[in-house]
Amino acid sequence: MVKKLSPRQAFEALPFSGKRAGEILRKVIGSAMANARQKGMKEDELIFKEIQVTEGPRLKRFRAGARGMAKPYKKRLSHVRVVLTTKVQSPKTEVQSDKPIENKQEEKEIKKEGKGKRKSPEASSE
Repeated sequence: MVKKLSPRQAFEALPFSGKRAGEILRKVIGSAMANARQKGMKEDELIFKEIQVTEGPRLKRFRAGARGMAKPYKKRLSHVRVVLTTKVQSPKTEVQSDKPIENKQEEKEIKKEGKGKRKSPEASSE
């Protein structure tokens, strides 16, 4: 639902989604937009690159039960990750070098020469 919207539109629409996680996701998107603003990006150019909700740690808790017994339960937490990027991508600049490209066959030959057994200087003088 949120991925197709711009971050500004998602920030405004999430409180009215009727979902329990809407307010939490709104805070994370607001934080991501503030980080982008701090880095000098314009809010109008921002789009979602990725939104992930993954499993976090589980906290083991106990609730009082009948006849003095403890009823265990787990509080499950999650990690929310929002990555924003800009619509406008900078064009790639090609760098041309003046060096001629060396032939790969010459490099292979050099490597083959170095792999042989080395003769000691004493053995070569005999």
